[in-house]
Amino acid sequence: MANKINILLVEDSRSAIELAQHAFTLNDYSGNLAVARDGEEALDLILNRNGSSDDQTAAPDLILLDLKMPKVGGLEVLEQIRANEHLRSTLVVVLTASADRHDVKQAYDLGANSYLVKPVDFDEFVAMIGQVIDYWCKLNQQPAVSAMA
Repeated sequence: MANKINILLVEDSRSAIELAQHAFTLNDYSGNLAVARDGEEALDLILNRNGSSDDQTAAPDLILLDLKMPKVGGLEVLEQIRANEHLRSTLVVVLTASADRHDVKQAYDLGANSYLVKPVDFDEFVAMIGQVIDYWCKLNQQPAVSAMA
């Protein structure tokens, strides 16, 4: 049985969001899946900039992060997450269309836990999301999260 962890999907494409939500449903994911539609919205949620401490997305357990987004790009989001003492151990999986070696290296240099390239084929994408759920929600052991200051 999967741990019920909070996942934040950071993705600017409406169709990619809908596909991801469908893929999570097809994989019987029962945890909370929140969505941020750009890097700025993601940082608002993650850093609790709106002051809504009751919001479950304020401290997600796992962030699925696209790189190429308006306002604030994914690499900058990752950099700000890793610069925050309370968020350094938050799991960040880059989930993007870019297979560019420079993007991969930069993401890992900034502290990404994993880098996944989105498959174009829907069935392959659903299978990948299933593997993400299996590994990050079922197998992976996470440190206890301390309350944000």
